[in-house]
Amino acid sequence: MATVTIFDQEKKQVGERELADAVFNTEVKGYLLHDMVRYQLAARRQGTAAVKSRSAVAGGGKKPYRQKGTGNARQGTVSAPHFVGGGAAFGPQPRSYAFKLNRKVKKSALCSALSARFQGEKLTVLKDLSLEKISTKAFDQLMKRFELEGALVVIDQADATVELSARNLRNVKVLRAEGVNVYDILKYPNLVLTDAAVNQLEGALEK
Repeated sequence: MATVTIFDQEKKQVGERELADAVFNTEVKGYLLHDMVRYQLAARRQGTAAVKSRSAVAGGGKKPYRQKGTGNARQGTVSAPHFVGGGAAFGPQPRSYAFKLNRKVKKSALCSALSARFQGEKLTVLKDLSLEKISTKAFDQLMKRFELEGALVVIDQADATVELSARNLRNVKVLRAEGVNVYDILKYPNLVLTDAAVNQLEGALEK
């Protein structure tokens, strides 16, 4: 099994732990990561772009001029697409861009993302993570102590002090273990996990 060093918040080594190979040291499948990122970004799209079709344009109920004798082409309504101010032909309408991915694919993609961070030596495990009070400065000092320019920090449970302390840091994001996702893991160059968060991830993904 893969082994990782556990640090305290002062960057002192306090132990080691084995990581589940099925979660943190599996084959990194790029095509799964690509599919999962597309899935997440597509689900975020609002899909609210819309234009009026000829039936939605106001007016146009009366024939603009008589059928014959004018020398012009026959016209039935000024709401037709070829008239200025007419409805659009085949324009965008509200829709959902979401598509389906199998649960097994999602799970495998998440394991690939976690494995990519471990195999790239971009994974840091902390014994625990806590702050006495809300302090952006204290959290920034923690990141600098570990020489992390940008990081996704994963904690095991809600902690308002930690979450609010990191909120204003530009390249840092704090997530709870149940919210870990492929897009955020790949977005940030480093991954920081608490020991308890590792337990949660392994418990959820080894099944």
